[in-house]
Amino acid sequence: METGEHASRRLERRWAPRYSFCADLEIEWGSAVLSGKTRDISANGMFIEAADTLWIGAGFTARLNLARPVKVNCSVKRVEPGLGMGVAVALAETENQKYYQDLLDSLAGNPPGAAL
Repeated sequence: METGEHASRRLERRWAPRYSFCADLEIEWGSAVLSGKTRDISANGMFIEAADTLWIGAGFTARLNLARPVKVNCSVKRVEPGLGMGVAVALAETENQKYYQDLLDSLAGNPPGAAL
């Protein structure tokens, strides 16, 4: 168990609130398509439960299978063997940014498009 200064620094790295959220997704990595599920999600990342994980630093595109599918560019930041991987997300397209923010707003209990 971490205590003291080290634990404080680790907690400070997460500046965005995380929300429990389960959705199927497809991982597009080169010519391979892998399956996974989200466990939690935030403005800057998510945890993906997957049998097949990539390595820290690997980049891929994930497609969240929602009513309006959302594509996000991901970079693996943490791997939990047998469980999945924590990834940072980036959204290049304006349309995907809006849908992703609407999803986060709904998880936070705010109406879609509401200013925080």
